[in-house]
Amino acid sequence: MIVYFKYFFYLAYHWNIKIAAYILYHEIKGEKKLKIHTTGIDKLKSLDKKDIDISHATIYMPVSYTIIGGALNYLSSNNKNHFLDIGCGKGRAMCMAAHKGFKKITGIDFSKELCNKATDNLTITKKIISDINFKIFNNDAFYFEIPDDVDCIFLFNPFDEIIMSGVVENILISLEKKPRKLFVIYANPLHKELFIGAGFKEVYYTIKMKYLEVSVLENIIAAY
Repeated sequence: MIVYFKYFFYLAYHWNIKIAAYILYHEIKGEKKLKIHTTGIDKLKSLDKKDIDISHATIYMPVSYTIIGGALNYLSSNNKNHFLDIGCGKGRAMCMAAHKGFKKITGIDFSKELCNKATDNLTITKKIISDINFKIFNNDAFYFEIPDDVDCIFLFNPFDEIIMSGVVENILISLEKKPRKLFVIYANPLHKELFIGAGFKEVYYTIKMKYLEVSVLENIIAAY
């Protein structure tokens, strides 16, 4: 339970007690339901000590269960083939995607420690949903080639505009190679304009408690 208390006080300090209580309630409920362990924060100091450049990265925080749940519910069953989480952390969004119908799931994160924890949580999920297939890559998102069967990408503001620009370019290259319908679920969408400028349209948006924000964007230029 100590991890919940630490997380509560972190949220209360940076936001307010009301939102901290709201998030904590759904944290406990969600973790218990999925039987995973993803609550908490990681400032990536272990990477900094290894001389890994974290200047473009944000700290690890899991996306709110209510936010990712709502966005995944928006997608129809016809758009649940291959889910890619860029900046996957401990794997919460991927586990949620599995429970929402995705069978092929991929995660990428440049923290080896977080990748290991994501693997642990997806392994737990696979015991519940045996027909899912997942892969976790310890890699830099800027250089990651988007698989041509990915139809949903998740981002929880994992890095700054410089890296995000590279990720958007990688997505466009993938769509050029294989035109298809593709959705991007973007939580805390600080650089949403990069996707809009690249030909994506916002088709779903919600914000709760002033801070819990998510956008779903769909490519509208590529012929699919």
